[in-house]
Amino acid sequence: MNRHGHFDAFARALHWSMAILILAMLFVGVGMVASLSLRPVLIDLHRPLGMALLVLAVIRLLHRWRSPPPPLPASLPRAQAFAAKASHVALYAALLAMPLLGWAMLSAGGYPVRMTSTFSLPPLLPQDPALYSLLRQAHGWVGYALFALILLHAAAALHHAWVRRDGVFEAMARGRSGTTMTTAEPDPGTPPES
Repeated sequence: MNRHGHFDAFARALHWSMAILILAMLFVGVGMVASLSLRPVLIDLHRPLGMALLVLAVIRLLHRWRSPPPPLPASLPRAQAFAAKASHVALYAALLAMPLLGWAMLSAGGYPVRMTSTFSLPPLLPQDPALYSLLRQAHGWVGYALFALILLHAAAALHHAWVRRDGVFEAMARGRSGTTMTTAEPDPGTPPES
């Protein structure tokens, strides 16, 4: 377990690389909807960025398993600690689901999943117009959910940085705690977590 109170350099690099890619995907997505003339170019950019995010999410999960994140501060209320853990599970689920849904959607639509002009991913599913329609809707709804989760994640990070000042934000931003994060045993009068 990571008892240093901060994320290692590799975890921070993965986090911020993914943040940049997700921000780029947000602009690409808005552009795909807003501009018919740029749509083909943006779709050609959207697919490899999505697959890059999938690969980074898998690497990040494997790294998280090998090098667990630092514990949350002992002063964090149980409900907030639960919300933090649940929101991270939801974020990872959405980060994995989005590109897989996109890949499956294009496969069901009979569209090639081109990464470059010379390389395409194999189809995940057989062509099926009804399934394509369902997966297209799912891809959109998970996209909205992911956007909401990212806003929630950013708001929570700023809450830790500006309100609580408990070192959680600094642990990812700079790789060290700005304050000492106490991870002592809970108060004996507090009921155990279930």
